[in-house]
Amino acid sequence: MTAFKEGDPTTLNRLYGRSVGKPLRARQQGLVDHLLPQIAVPEEGPVTAQRLFGEDRPMHFEIGFGGGEHLAYRADLLPDHGFIGAEPFLNGVAQALTHVEEQRLANVRLHHGDALEVLARVPDGALTMIYLLHPDPWPKARHAKRRMMNDGPVALFADKLRPGGELRFGTDHAVYLRHALMVMQRHGESFEWVVESPASWQNRPSGWCETRYEQKAREKFGHEVWYFRFRRR
Repeated sequence: MTAFKEGDPTTLNRLYGRSVGKPLRARQQGLVDHLLPQIAVPEEGPVTAQRLFGEDRPMHFEIGFGGGEHLAYRADLLPDHGFIGAEPFLNGVAQALTHVEEQRLANVRLHHGDALEVLARVPDGALTMIYLLHPDPWPKARHAKRRMMNDGPVALFADKLRPGGELRFGTDHAVYLRHALMVMQRHGESFEWVVESPASWQNRPSGWCETRYEQKAREKFGHEVWYFRFRRR
């Protein structure tokens, strides 16, 4: 289990940025009020497949799922797997709940809040996949400690993934790209960069759908998007 030092900027329970946006529509508020309590990750205790889904099954964890498109896509693709998503932004949670209801996804559990707090309660070696797609880049140097791709969280990812499990990371921000690669290089004993071809990091892997955020980054802002797969050694 990873040890986090007091005062370390990568310790748990540190959330930055907004958590609420536009007022929810009536249907969204209804889903938050009634569906979310039914599929919410328990606030305390171990986060296990048996506890969440009633049986042992491969588990996936998405950190900051945005509107939930990717989470819903993967859950629909792999109905026998269990999916956990954590998102601090209430409007994103409401959007994800819409996907869960419309697609009747019985294999999704959501947490409105800090992903690392939930991840810390997952047994070591229990996860098959962790997804970190287009996290907030916090581009200013003085905010680098706020990035999810830092030594503390990455060490936690390594603890929670089973051997052969996979961390998928995507970004359209060049500063974050360089920062993330430097961090992952320091964790080479735990992670192997999966490179299927010289340009694989420029092409979305199979089973990795395009989110609205990614589409906006590419089409509206003209950003290049990079995709990374790191396998737990």
